[in-house]
This record gives sequence, structure tokens and C-alpha cells, in this order.
Amino acid sequence: MDHHQTPLFTALQQHAARDPLQFHIPGHKKGKGTDPEFRAFLGDNTLSIDLINIVPLDDLHQPAGVIREAEQLAADAFGADYTLFSVQGTTGAIMTMLMSVCSPGDKIILPRNAHKSILSAVIFAGAIPVWVEPEKDERLGIEHGVALASIRQAIERKPDVKAVLLINPTYYGTSIDLLQMVELIHSYDIPVLVDEAHGTLLHFHDQFPMSAMQAGADMAATSVHKLGGSLTQSSVLNVKGNRVNIKRIRTFMSMLTTTSTSYLLLASLDAARRQLALYGQSLAEQTIRLAQDTRRQINEIPGLYCYGDEICEKEGVFHYDPTKLCIHLEQLPISGFAAEQWLRETNNIEVELSDLSNILCLITIGDTEREVERLLQALRRLSETFRLGEKAVPRVPVAVPTASRFLLSPREAFYTRSESLDLDQSCERVCTEFIYVYPPGIPVLMPGQMITREIIDYIKRHVEAGLPVKGSEDSTLQKIKVIVDGAQQHEATRPKGRYVIPD
Repeated sequence: MDHHQTPLFTALQQHAARDPLQFHIPGHKKGKGTDPEFRAFLGDNTLSIDLINIVPLDDLHQPAGVIREAEQLAADAFGADYTLFSVQGTTGAIMTMLMSVCSPGDKIILPRNAHKSILSAVIFAGAIPVWVEPEKDERLGIEHGVALASIRQAIERKPDVKAVLLINPTYYGTSIDLLQMVELIHSYDIPVLVDEAHGTLLHFHDQFPMSAMQAGADMAATSVHKLGGSLTQSSVLNVKGNRVNIKRIRTFMSMLTTTSTSYLLLASLDAARRQLALYGQSLAEQTIRLAQDTRRQINEIPGLYCYGDEICEKEGVFHYDPTKLCIHLEQLPISGFAAEQWLRETNNIEVELSDLSNILCLITIGDTEREVERLLQALRRLSETFRLGEKAVPRVPVAVPTASRFLLSPREAFYTRSESLDLDQSCERVCTEFIYVYPPGIPVLMPGQMITREIIDYIKRHVEAGLPVKGSEDSTLQKIKVIVDGAQQHEATRPKGRYVIPD
């Protein structure tokens, strides 16, 4: 295939150049109806291709023209049989993956550190999650991937599962041995779904962990906008093999996608694919080199630690993405969130995320030595400002709490009669809503899960540190929704039916 071509982006440019008289939406009519300041900021070129699914521009819901050509080029670039464009972000692609293989009551193996979009799809599909615990990193206070033995044990315990969903790489950049994992799961003739939101570049350089398509996974949801150069909210769903049904996948993607699809987002995917296919390896090589040099210099700053090759000695880690800089504040008496605020207020630097012990910085194809030098200077000042000294005892990160029991499936709990209780009074009750820190968006609590004192204390630590704890209907986190007493007793003791969570 000729990856110099951009079928969709080119068609949009040609359509704008013809300057047809428009009597269709969007109502701003090439920007003429847009707020003048907004129009001046975006520019007329941008607004001229903010179009809809008119005949010359194809239709994402049933692509047969330039969108189909663009998706075929993307499939070739990512090593897939099919690629579907998503304007609903990777959330839409993840929901499509899960809902296309799971019907109500079907079981699916999920890692406990799954993103909230995965759990939302579980609720919509009425699926029954079979949980697998990821490996915990006591030093960093984060979670890595799941172990091969844990997946094997889960399949043997629940051999009727319809699919296994894996996260690779994690938000913090660590990766499992995906090839070995896919081969194991396929030996049971079970499809493998991969949340590859943070792995757009994996396919384009061998210093990265193996991509989902290279490993032979059946589906992978990939956030091209995160690291691949497209516009925010644009992603792809890559599909491979015959264990999944592409027609059903397209049906669910259409059901979950707005009919007012953004051609700006679609065009950015087309252009990003061209750049990755033609120059991805060289761009990735420059980015890796820049990130590794930055990592080396961070580890020379007193009080800071940024993991490197040694992380692969940890359980649940086979490889890692070197462009993710997880900076552990080992000897600084401040939280990651406080460090994030300090960097923002004193150096005008924004990081990807922070937690109680770390900040995460991404080095991407858009960075140069100039940007990383500013980051390094700021981190040196951070160390000088807050470090306790050479004899300081390294901090003990707050451990991710042990996952508590699920008394109900997430769908049942979400729709069961509920009441609001003070957070401190909710211990031993069953949660009916999501509680998560975003980013990264991994639920601390989810519908159907028993609330424990350990989890309550963990949530309160995050709230007290100022971290963005979200999901609850009560944005202050003073109260939390739980199953009402009578309903909880009834649901916990009734005979296990089709939709009850398995032991």
C-alpha cells in the first residue's frame, strides 16, 4: 500500500477547495457563523473541513469510500486485518471490543486495575467479570501487569469465559510478555482483547514492548491521539483473526458512535497514520533516545528515582516503554500531587498524572532537547526545595488496597435500589457507583464491591492530598451510594442465578 496517500484528508481538502454552497450542518457554514474570536484562533482552514457525512466524504457508520480506504491503510500500518476509526476515543473502542464478544451473563476475565471504560462496558453488556489481581509494586506504590499463572488459573477455574482482556502497556508504561500470554489464552480457543490505549508507538520500533497485533491478539483499542499525533478523542480499534466477528464489531461500533462524526478527528487519524507508517521508526528512535537520556539525568537528581531496565526484574513486568518517565519522589516529603502543583505554579510545567508517590511525564514525538531541559531544570529545583537530606529514610508508598469481594455483578449493583451514606459509615456495605482517581481512571471501588475500611482509608488519603477523586454523585466524597440494607441482604443470600458474580 502507498502510505504517502491520505484518502480522507485529501478528499476533505479537495472538497473545501471546491467551495460548494452549503445548505447542511454544521450551522457555522465554514466558520462564517462562528464567534469571531474563536474563528480567528482556529483559522478558516480548520473550519472549512469541519464537515459531515455527505456523499463525497463517505460515512463512518458504513464506510465504502475514502474512510474505508483510510481504514485499510491504517490496518496495514498497524499489522491488523481490519482497523476501525473511533471518534468516541478509546473508550468507545474498548466498549465495542467487550460488547461484541459478551452477551448478558457471559463471563470475561479482567485485570483488577482495568480502566473505568472497561467496567462501564461490563455494566452495559451485563457481563460477569472474573477478576485477576495485577502484580503490585511495593516500592513505587503502583500496579503492573497480571501474571501468566494468574490468567491460566482463572481460565481453568472458569473455562466458559468468552474472552480475556489485558492491559498492555499500563499507564505507567510496564508491559507483560504479551506473546506468551496470547499463545496461552488462544490454546483454550478464547479471544484476547487488549487495552492498548498507551501503546500507539509499540508497533513502530523494536525497542518498545511488542504490540497487540504483533502478538496475535484478536482486538486492540489504541489511543492514536495520546502518543501517535492525531487530535484528542481520535482512536482506532484494530482487529485480527477469525475468533471475532468483524461484522458484529462494526455493528457495535456504529451503535456506540455519534451520527455527527467529526471529520477533523477522522482526518487527523488519516494523517497520523501516514506519518507513523512512513517515519514512525525514526521518530520513535529519536524519542526513545531523548527519553533514555532524560531518565539518566533524573536519576542523578538527589531524592528522585525513575525506573529503567531494572523494572523488568519485577513480577508482572516483562518489558517497558522507555518514553514513560515514572518519577518516584523517593526522598521528598511531598505527594506527587503536591509536586505536580509546584511544577505548574513555579515552572509552568504540566505533567501527565500524579499520585501519592509519583509524577508521570511523557516524552513524545513532539518533544525536543529544549523541552526536556526545562523539565530537568525544574526537577532539580524541586529536589533542592524539598529534599530532606542524604540520611532521609525513603518513603513507604501507600499500598494499593487489596481488592474486596464482589457480592453482585456490576450491572445488578448499579441498578439495585440504593441509598447515600457517609463514607465513614459505609464499611461492609456494597457500593453501587464508581470511585476512581483520574488520571489514570482505575476504579478504587465499583458497583457490586464490598467497601472495606482499607479502601475507605485509601480514598480519604487521596482526598486529603487533593488528588482528583471522581465518580461519586457526591463530588465532595462525603457520601457514597450503597445498596439499601434490605436489598443487600436479599441479594447476598438469594440463590446464585445467571447474573450473580461467580466466586
